[in-house]
Amino acid sequence: MVDFEDVIAEPVGTYSFDGVWKASYTTFTVSKYWCYRLLSTLLGVPLALLWGFLFAGISFCHIWAVVPCIKSYLIEIQCISHIYSLCVRTFCNPLFAALGQVCGGIKVLLRKEGQS
Repeated sequence: MVDFEDVIAEPVGTYSFDGVWKASYTTFTVSKYWCYRLLSTLLGVPLALLWGFLFAGISFCHIWAVVPCIKSYLIEIQCISHIYSLCVRTFCNPLFAALGQVCGGIKVLLRKEGQS
């Protein structure tokens, strides 16, 4: 909610007459109140109908299209993941095991400062 002080703020040290400030406050508050009531009376029901249709359409698409497509994709990708896993175990695991054997004998020696 927007208050009068959020919109019209006088900096410290600069103040208008109290009567002007009070009249401005009253004018702002009353006009905001009645403008909201008028707009909600005129547009509230049509916009509620519009938003109801929109969210009903989104729900319909989600329930009858999106979720079934995702479930179907997950079922199909499960088969591919088994093949991928088999390929990794067949080709990559022996390669990395051999590289581990080759590199496993490497030792790193650190020199202390002052030693050649």
